[in-house]
Amino acid sequence: MIEAYGLDNVVYFPQYPIGAPVDPHAMNLLSSVGLPHSEAFSSKEDPADPYEPGFDPIVLGSRFDHYGIPCPPESRTWWLLGYLFTSLIALDPESGRVYAFPEGETEYILLHRDVESLLFALIEFRKLEVDHDNGVDPEELAERFRRIVGSFDPTPFADEESQWNLSLEELEHGIW
Repeated sequence: MIEAYGLDNVVYFPQYPIGAPVDPHAMNLLSSVGLPHSEAFSSKEDPADPYEPGFDPIVLGSRFDHYGIPCPPESRTWWLLGYLFTSLIALDPESGRVYAFPEGETEYILLHRDVESLLFALIEFRKLEVDHDNGVDPEELAERFRRIVGSFDPTPFADEESQWNLSLEELEHGIW
């Protein structure tokens, strides 16, 4: 992660309480490998944001309530990992699955089978960004990303409306 994003752009997820119902593999990866903070994936909270007492910016139910957004009951205990472009990315801490809430939606889609898949995709995406900046053909980049990431975990491309599919479509159409 550090090699792809640089030391200053990796955010380590806080340790979790012992005995909490969490997927230990997911928590180990988040606290030891971390998440990137970049233009594509934002994982840092704004420390100047004035949170009210009792507000937990990590737990979706608390966050959605704070902003007056309906939160699906089964996702109230999920944790915010960050934003992939305009989609809120959340972790079900018990199962280890990663979900996306597309912008303006209250429903979610399964985005990655686990945190390892998310991290793999984010590292591959960083390689795509670097190659794009160096003039590599956008269609070739999109095809490569789909092939490499899809061979590791096909979940990111299973839903036509997933943020990965939408972003690659924009890349192929020259919107970046």
